[in-house]
Amino acid sequence: MTRDFPSGNYRFIPAVFQYSSGAAADPGYEIERVRFDQLVPLADGFAQAAKYIQAAGRPLTAFCACELRSPAAFTEEGFRAFNLHYVKTLAEWGIFDGTTNPVARSNVCPEIDPPAEPSFYAFSFTRPTGASTSTFVIAGGAEARGGPGTYSERIVRYRDLSPDGLREKVGFTVGEMEERLSAFGFGWKETTGVQAYSVHDFHPAVADELVRRGAMRSGLTWHFARPPVVDLEYEMDCRRVMRETVI
Repeated sequence: MTRDFPSGNYRFIPAVFQYSSGAAADPGYEIERVRFDQLVPLADGFAQAAKYIQAAGRPLTAFCACELRSPAAFTEEGFRAFNLHYVKTLAEWGIFDGTTNPVARSNVCPEIDPPAEPSFYAFSFTRPTGASTSTFVIAGGAEARGGPGTYSERIVRYRDLSPDGLREKVGFTVGEMEERLSAFGFGWKETTGVQAYSVHDFHPAVADELVRRGAMRSGLTWHFARPPVVDLEYEMDCRRVMRETVI
């Protein structure tokens, strides 16, 4: 089930207070993705995103997705503390209402040369378009089942880094992406970009769990990075975006 966010001209898949599971532009609008050439610390990244969005003649509520980089994987308590800080800006922008957050997000941790503090890698926002094609961003998801319980209780093949364990983690995560795509009425055939985040060799799972399922129709960008919470080992996100810019 999706919900509308009219002031941003997009709909989203409700998830948790810190992010949604995906955002898709309304008819008459498209999503533009803007990537920073260099990582930008969180506060400055928000400021630069606001400047860019407003220069495009759009309200700050058009902000619909972001991709972050953090110094290292968080504990559950640390992750919650970070998220409470992160959503303050979204509340100031009139996006987060204290309960529901429509903004999709990926937040991963580079294994080599990580930033000194949480930083922006990219952001996305909606803007008017005359094109009829649909655009969307699916948030990052890893091998953790939904529902109650700690991460250790919900992680698929918890702390199992065997080839079979990694294969199951990859397969589960691909399935999560498929469910989110399906919620918007899309599939892999609509994606223009797919990203994977892991520091482990998941190549044995690529043919069956990615290629044969259609996830690599546009290739795969592998970031040598960890998911944001300790003991998660594989994360993905995907998108259909026709306008991408580097600043």
